[in-house]
Amino acid sequence: MPAHAVVGVHSCVGLRVLWLAGVHYAVLSGHQVFHRLSGLLYAIGPVDQELIMAKPVQAFSLSESLLRAFDTNDRINQYLVESLPAEAWRAPTPDGKGRTIAAIVAHMHNVRRMWLKAVAEESKIPEQLDRTSVTPAHAAKALERSREALRAVLKAALETDGRVKGFRPDVSGFFGYLIAHDAHHRGQICMLARQVGHALPQKAMFGMWEWGTRGKV
Repeated sequence: MPAHAVVGVHSCVGLRVLWLAGVHYAVLSGHQVFHRLSGLLYAIGPVDQELIMAKPVQAFSLSESLLRAFDTNDRINQYLVESLPAEAWRAPTPDGKGRTIAAIVAHMHNVRRMWLKAVAEESKIPEQLDRTSVTPAHAAKALERSREALRAVLKAALETDGRVKGFRPDVSGFFGYLIAHDAHHRGQICMLARQVGHALPQKAMFGMWEWGTRGKV
């Protein structure tokens, strides 16, 4: 059989569905196959011959996908900072205690910096942000620098043994930790902005969840 041999056949809603290298193909007739993912139509010989001429599908790279997700997560951070009403940045908390939004964003970057010092002390460590003087523009640049430095750490671990110095269990856990930490504080920022009377626009509240849009460079 050829390289693109059929590995499974199933009948579904009047159509015969083929599994070809993990991808579904629906047989529309004895001589046509519809590629459900790409929308391409392929002419083939009789289905009973179990032969199909298909366009090769590029292999999925989990490592590259994880790195893109990490990049997208930081673009959401940037989108949040850009979308915040200016009045919310240094507005005192309702009870006068705890971090302002400016201080929370500084903390997000500074925690990344802490991890870089622990797991990649030989790398170029970004400067720490001062919670009392940081501006949105300064914070955005700092977040980009810490993202870039951590991305290099993650990429190196993915390309080797999957370990991250000083973090257990492995690089996948480190991905989860970093994204969860950012997401936790994004939630705090959204709540605090509303509490101080300068809520994020509804468009931004929904926009932070649009990973497909935020993931575009």
